[in-house]
Amino acid sequence: MARKSKIKAIRSQIPFFLLAMPGLIYLAINNYIPMFGIFIAFKKLDYAIGLFKSPWSGFDNFKFLFQTSDAFVIIRNTVLYNAAFIVLGTVCAVFVAILLAEVSKMAIAKAFQAGLLLPGLVSMVIVAYLVYALLSPERGLLNHMLPLLGMAPVNWYSEPKRWPFILTITQIWKTAGYTSIVYAASIAGIDPEINESARIDGAGKLQQIFRITLPLLAPTVSMMVLMSVGRIFASDFGLFYQVPMDSGALYNVTQTIDTYVYRGLMRYGNVGMSSAAGLFQSAAGFALVLCANWAARKTNPDGSLF
Repeated sequence: MARKSKIKAIRSQIPFFLLAMPGLIYLAINNYIPMFGIFIAFKKLDYAIGLFKSPWSGFDNFKFLFQTSDAFVIIRNTVLYNAAFIVLGTVCAVFVAILLAEVSKMAIAKAFQAGLLLPGLVSMVIVAYLVYALLSPERGLLNHMLPLLGMAPVNWYSEPKRWPFILTITQIWKTAGYTSIVYAASIAGIDPEINESARIDGAGKLQQIFRITLPLLAPTVSMMVLMSVGRIFASDFGLFYQVPMDSGALYNVTQTIDTYVYRGLMRYGNVGMSSAAGLFQSAAGFALVLCANWAARKTNPDGSLF
């Protein structure tokens, strides 16, 4: 009898397994099967004899990252940009989600949500040309507007000091709207009776936000930040390579681990070095997630991943 009930329970779950199957297949093909290629990071690849017969190189491929004179710059840029994206992106996404929650008419709220999702669906190649339309030295919109304000035109693609702000604004514009949908869904799950009780007790809108919405939203924010921390040693290749138009004058502020490895791969054709860089990014990100999750579990167990 117990066996029949187990079989019946399994059969009842089959539609859910079938529904999840496309995503699981994609996850396996895109994320798990390529993990068997980790050993390439420890090989000196010789195309003449093939991958498996190529000699082992130990940790020589990792020297490509850490013994170069640019090692400090690429790691600094990657970590600091991602840290800024996490902090500012989270603040902007939560702010937008709270504004969305205040829209009472469903049709208007859905229209706003569609508009916020649009930048996230735009290819980074298109974003690069949108930025170029603004910053082009000859025909850019900003260089046409600056003389009207009594300011001299700027050669944007040769002045590194401005690009940390340009890249940060571009990244937040592209991702904050998409992330805000997650926070808006969490806010929608808050029991409206809590806010109603606070309103009856005389709490204003700001008090409701800071005393109710943000504390109840904290676990979701914590989990989203923890997942972002795992990618802190990786970067959006399109953002740092295509948006600056691969300008050599900007390498000091736009060069990250991913763009550096790409340029090295194009120059030397060494797949082992790029595989070593990917392994370093994954291992370092995994270690950071474990540490951040441990800290989150100590401070707020509801906000930890595991």
